[in-house]
Amino acid sequence: MITGLDHVVVLTGDIKAASTAYQTLFARAPAWQNSGDGADRVLFTLDNMSLELMAPSGADANAERIRAVLAAQGEGLASLCFRTDDIAKLHRRLDRLTLKPEPVAEVESRDALTGAVLSWKRTRAATDATRGVRLFFMERDKERPLSVRTTPGAITAMDHVVVSTPDPERAAALYGARLGLDMALDRSHPDWGRLMFFRCGDLVVEVTHRPGKPVDAEGIKQDRLRGICWRVADIDATHARLAAAGVDVSEVRTGRKPGTRVMTVRQGTCGVPTLLVQPSAGRAAD
Repeated sequence: MITGLDHVVVLTGDIKAASTAYQTLFARAPAWQNSGDGADRVLFTLDNMSLELMAPSGADANAERIRAVLAAQGEGLASLCFRTDDIAKLHRRLDRLTLKPEPVAEVESRDALTGAVLSWKRTRAATDATRGVRLFFMERDKERPLSVRTTPGAITAMDHVVVSTPDPERAAALYGARLGLDMALDRSHPDWGRLMFFRCGDLVVEVTHRPGKPVDAEGIKQDRLRGICWRVADIDATHARLAAAGVDVSEVRTGRKPGTRVMTVRQGTCGVPTLLVQPSAGRAAD
């Protein structure tokens, strides 16, 4: 019923600086820009999903809510939005599974540069039912335009998004049994802890558990959005491009999965821990 990950939302206090930073990281131009409902938004659409930058704008309730989140948590990953081809059917399933979905809303967005219009239907599960991670679900009427590549060594697609959990069994029940994502891997390692990979279209939701990590100050065990891994076709070219642009990046190193090569981006990501991977030929990246 869930067909893929439509987009992730990254909150920022400065939409222009964030947009410039991600244009440098992706080597792609923004695909969509829009303002309204208390926020400025810039979207980059890659081969398999979109990244939405969002900053507060104005003084309405939604703008103040975004400012409050930024004040409390800083910039970073804020939510995941899954895609479906039947939002009404998915809404009924979410309701049966006690995920307490909001009523389905019809939404429209107009691109500030071209005037093009996109529309979709959307719902959101209750955050207290999704272990603290904001999860949205949407059915779109048509595809977004792709972000145009501006230089060689561009980011091609998302490889995986990382969710950390203090309770791996309950997290597995949420993403596997309740949301219906296919568990492709469940592995424990003394150094890494427990890793669970849930396939979502051609990318992965990676759920990680590190034993011994403390719970929140209030004693509430919540999951957290932790980071993103992006795919590149030629990691050496991407490393050279980013280093030349003054971006702080690690050296290229061998990935955990045989045949992969990875590097860490240490800045210019709005606080999102970021890894780049060159997958092995014919295989998904680790």
